[in-house]
Amino acid sequence: MSGVATKARFSGYSLHALGVFCGLAAATWLAAAEAPTKLVTAGFSPFLISLGMVAGVFVARWTVPVALKGTGYVLMDLREKPHLIVWAVVAGMLWAVANTLTVFAVRNVGLSIAFPLWNINSLVGLFWGWLLFNELRGSGWGRVVGGAVAIVGGACLLAYATSQQTGHRPPGGAMLGIVAALAAGLLLGTMYIPYRKAYISGMNPLSFVTVFTFGELGTVSGLALAFDGGVHGVMAELVRARPVLIWLFLGGFCWVVGDLFQNYAAKYIGIARGIPLSNTNQLWGLAWGVLVFGELAGQGVWAHVLVFTGSVIMIAGAGAICSAEASASEHVSWKAAVARECARYGLDPGRVASSLLGEDPLSRDKPVRHWWELLIAAGAVAIFVWLAVGAKHQPVAVNYGWGAVLVGTTLVALVACGLLLWKRTRFS
Repeated sequence: MSGVATKARFSGYSLHALGVFCGLAAATWLAAAEAPTKLVTAGFSPFLISLGMVAGVFVARWTVPVALKGTGYVLMDLREKPHLIVWAVVAGMLWAVANTLTVFAVRNVGLSIAFPLWNINSLVGLFWGWLLFNELRGSGWGRVVGGAVAIVGGACLLAYATSQQTGHRPPGGAMLGIVAALAAGLLLGTMYIPYRKAYISGMNPLSFVTVFTFGELGTVSGLALAFDGGVHGVMAELVRARPVLIWLFLGGFCWVVGDLFQNYAAKYIGIARGIPLSNTNQLWGLAWGVLVFGELAGQGVWAHVLVFTGSVIMIAGAGAICSAEASASEHVSWKAAVARECARYGLDPGRVASSLLGEDPLSRDKPVRHWWELLIAAGAVAIFVWLAVGAKHQPVAVNYGWGAVLVGTTLVALVACGLLLWKRTRFS
């Protein structure tokens, strides 16, 4: 009996650590994904920027799951849980609108300010996790709430520190950018409801994001057609933006990697913990904005002191959440939420419980891999190569040295966390 208890205890701790690592790795990639939105300052339409990124997301969301698990696995997962297909599409639609709003925010107030404003999704996600999925029900919730508040508070301090930037702002000014960023945060926080609903039902994140992308692409395409002059207007913008599409596609690819890590964090430690941790991307977003794009240039010593203080507060908040492992009473509440989903949709409780422990019940059914998966991967690589060949330099000031450092950091996070996921769960 004690051996079983010890094994269960070890499994719980290792999954908590895995979820924490995934949340922190997500932060580096989600920040890198926003860097191409700076192209909006070069005169491109926010809808075009969003469409280009989502097109890159669409390519990546199909390629990565196919490479890791195969189409047979994904289709088997969807057939077992068909009720989650509509939830994934809705989540994609919410993300598409939110992502478009973030582009408006970056255009009007800059990356350094926009980031913390839309990262109120930490608190929105925490609320939904508590209300709908029984998260934080039990002892130890104070550190999570306190950590999330510290992350948002530190982010706001960073925003204040960089709010005195000068330069041209488009019509609507800062107020439009602030409203857009806050609205994006509300939508992103609500988007995590389908995330958590999927994972307490035992769905693999790779399957979820594959369907997610149809909601994204359909919604952002509709927005672009409605607000950018119809088919002819969008095609003209795409032709004009041909030299920068590679950066938008790469931004979409980075978002997919970050979002996958974020999904795994939501699965294993819940959205109340996982989302605030992934929202430490504010620190990385600050690094991109200040070090690579020079958004803090010309600011005095006081601004730098505020940036340092805000960063320390955010790091302290993240540390509090990292150490706030779910208590036994909270795990009981989680199990009640899982039992509710199983009863509502006729799911096998044993298979769902196995999935939440980091196991992969679908792999026991030996899904078949197909030859056309190689064509999908080759097609994705060919698209990126074709776009890279036609790329041209844009009038956006960039510090390539710091850019290389940040890119290297994201790659280290990818390899390290990817290996942890594979070793512990085989990407389940």
